[in-house]
Amino acid sequence: VQLQASGGGLVQSGGSLRLSCAASGFTLEYYVIGWFRQAPGKEREGVSCISSSSSDGSTYVADSVKGRFTISRDNAKNTVYLQMNSLKPEDTAVYYCATDWAVGSSCPPKGYHYWGQGTLVTVSS
Repeated sequence: VQLQASGGGLVQSGGSLRLSCAASGFTLEYYVIGWFRQAPGKEREGVSCISSSSSDGSTYVADSVKGRFTISRDNAKNTVYLQMNSLKPEDTAVYYCATDWAVGSSCPPKGYHYWGQGTLVTVSS
């Protein structure tokens, strides 16, 4: 079981990035996949999650990014995406994806079991 987050980088304020969370060793559509971020000196924050396709497939987006970030899933590529638009300097953080490892679950899950490595997003002002 492995999650690989990618797509981070340096972007100017107002710009966009798309993060990818690719799964190997399992089919991620059967599980909740969540995105988290952690800025220097701050606690980890839940950003978004997407429910399993066998539940209602619903999504959740934190108030801090609502209207700017969108989570989606490409089952054929076994990948979940986080489209981030209108980025702000306060969005600067290491972004992680994780799965609850509970078949058929929906957002928000009871907890997350497997985590990928982070990808750094830096938004300059």
